Amino acid sequence: MNLLKVLLLITVFSLGHKAYSQDLLNERIRKIPDKKRSIFFNKGIFHSTNSNTNSVLKSIRHGNGSSRGFERLVFDFETNEAPRVYGYKSEKENKIYVDFFKTKLNKKVGSFGTSKLVKKVDFYPVGDDTLSAELVIDGKHSIDVFTLKNPGRLVIDIKK
Repeated sequence: MNLLKVLLLITVFSLGHKAYSQDLLNERIRKIPDKKRSIFFNKGIFHSTNSNTNSVLKSIRHGNGSSRGFERLVFDFETNEAPRVYGYKSEKENKIYVDFFKTKLNKKVGSFGTSKLVKKVDFYPVGDDTLSAELVIDGKHSIDVFTLKNPGRLVIDIKK
């Protein structure tokens, strides 16, 4: 009888909840370049092997480059180089997840204004030295990701 209850619970939970996760075997993994390449992608994993020094995210800003055909989102850091980054662009959820290693959030980082494509940005400190960001994007989109130096920046161009 207990076995029947356990099987019933497993069936209910497996049918009732959708779980989105990264399928590392089927996802393309891209290394983030240090200059713009205009290679937009719809889904997948991106990472950088940048500096392993401690950093602070000092601001996040955006620009509506309607003449360029995309919106630019820029994460500004206090260091000369962007920190190590691991990110995932989800096609199903219309979200972008970014982990910044050895990075803290400056308490003065606030709203970056009104965006045409970015509905929401949430930050989650993970432990003492990792900062995670979740970007909710309005509708289907593709992205181009790259870093810049002096000062360190992570740039995400978003195109519908």
